[in-house]
Amino acid sequence: MGGRDHSSHESNRGAEGAKREESKAEFSEDEEELIARMFSLVGERWSLIAGRIPGRIAEEIEKFWASKHSASNHQR
Repeated sequence: MGGRDHSSHESNRGAEGAKREESKAEFSEDEEELIARMFSLVGERWSLIAGRIPGRIAEEIEKFWASKHSASNHQR
């Protein structure tokens, strides 16, 4: 029994590490420009935008967009 729990725990730890890496990954200038252009064309269709940026997922792009826009709104 202990072996099964251990391997399950390792799998969970690996998934958590991957999520942390995703959230820490910064967007390049090219990605930021592409997101802005795509947003102006298709709006909040994050999965469509993510399909144009290899290695990015819709939730990650939506979070990025929300953080950029909330930050720029506070500066005004």
